[in-house]
Amino acid sequence: MARYTDARCRLCRRLGEKLYLKGDKCYSNCVFDKRPFPPGPRQSRRRKISDRGLQWREKQKARAIYGVLESQFRKYYEDAARRPGVTGETLLRTLELRLDNVIYRLGFADSRQQARQVASHGLFAVNGRRTTIPSHILKPGDAVSWSPRGEKSEYFKLVSEKVASKEIPSWVSRDDTAMTGKVNELPDMEEIGAKFSAATIVEYYSR
Repeated sequence: MARYTDARCRLCRRLGEKLYLKGDKCYSNCVFDKRPFPPGPRQSRRRKISDRGLQWREKQKARAIYGVLESQFRKYYEDAARRPGVTGETLLRTLELRLDNVIYRLGFADSRQQARQVASHGLFAVNGRRTTIPSHILKPGDAVSWSPRGEKSEYFKLVSEKVASKEIPSWVSRDDTAMTGKVNELPDMEEIGAKFSAATIVEYYSR
């Protein structure tokens, strides 16, 4: 599957906001702090962004943060639009319940990119079954644990040494001794703290 392979910092610069795509590394020696302007040739005057452009930018922020391709992101939107409730909130909860994001929220990875990598390598299991699909959508009651391969990895040793110091949102729980986690309920909208407007994304696809 195609995947963005360029520097993550270029995404932040292009979208004009620090998105913390590299986890803790973004808090020290960040390129965006030094060059908070779009990559490429500098423009002599600032261009005015249209309403459509602002909507597109919010959508791109969401895609960059969760590491989702356009076709998959549109499917998430279409599925959210068919469900009852507020479409934007349903879309955001779907993104939060992806396996790679849950691994990140549980503190088993420093960034969503890292979580996606270890999930695709089969280091984790959902409800006792090993999976290599980072986009697997979890639901309340699902348990996340390490696969036998994951428990034998050096990565497991590194994570177990520092996981206890990482805070987690209230909609998940973690057993630091057993190194397991669980989705207790649907993600709380306020705790998610999205750096983009889900309502604006709905407007983008609704036109």
